[in-house]
Amino acid sequence: MDSQNSLIKSFKYAIEGVVFSIKHNANFRIYIGVAILVILASILFDVNPFEMGILGVMILLVFICEMINTAIEEMVNLITTEHRQQAKIAKDVGAGMVLITSLGSVIVGFLIFFPYILRLF
Repeated sequence: MDSQNSLIKSFKYAIEGVVFSIKHNANFRIYIGVAILVILASILFDVNPFEMGILGVMILLVFICEMINTAIEEMVNLITTEHRQQAKIAKDVGAGMVLITSLGSVIVGFLIFFPYILRLF
C-alpha cells in the first residue's frame, strides 16, 4: 500500500512540475501553441503516421528541453543570487540546448511539410 501512495505522490509532483512550466514559463506556452498548430497542420495535410510520430517526438523534445532549462535556471537561482560566470554558463548552455532543439524541430518540420505544401501548387 505504501508503494502505491509513493507512486501517486510521484505523479502528483510530476503534474505540479508541468503546471509550473505552463504557468511560469512564457516560452513553454509559446511551444504549446506551436505544437497545436503543427498537429492541426499535420491533420490538414493528412501527414502519414510515421511522419506524425516524428513530429510528435520533436514536439516532446522541445518540451523536455524547455523543462530541463527551467529546472537549471531555478536551481542556479536557488544556489546563488550574485552574478557569477559559472551561473551564467549553466543558464546559457541550458538556453542553447533549447535553441538547438527548437531549430532542429523547425528543420524536421520543414522537411516533413514541404512536400505536402508543394502538392498544393
